[in-house]
Amino acid sequence: MEGMRELLRGNLRRSLQAMSELDRLAAAWPVVCGTVMASHGEVIGYREEIVSIDVSDADWIRQMLSMQGQIAGELGRIAGVRVSGIHFERRQLAGAREFRR
Repeated sequence: MEGMRELLRGNLRRSLQAMSELDRLAAAWPVVCGTVMASHGEVIGYREEIVSIDVSDADWIRQMLSMQGQIAGELGRIAGVRVSGIHFERRQLAGAREFRR
């Protein structure tokens, strides 16, 4: 099963090459985190090797922070983008999108 997962990740990485870095990171997000965790966060920015993730609530921020190193490594590897860190935030903007539950 792990061999198949690596094959699919490799295929995704190759297919992302024509996209912008931000779009590649957004496409890699659910692959890295899985559908449950990914549904509570969204890639919203990429600047100076730092990925910004909008997270649904403080509990999910804590969960993602506990896996920050692993998430950063996998995002960079799959998206083919240099990732030196991740900034998790909970935006409080009017009209911000509702997260899927």
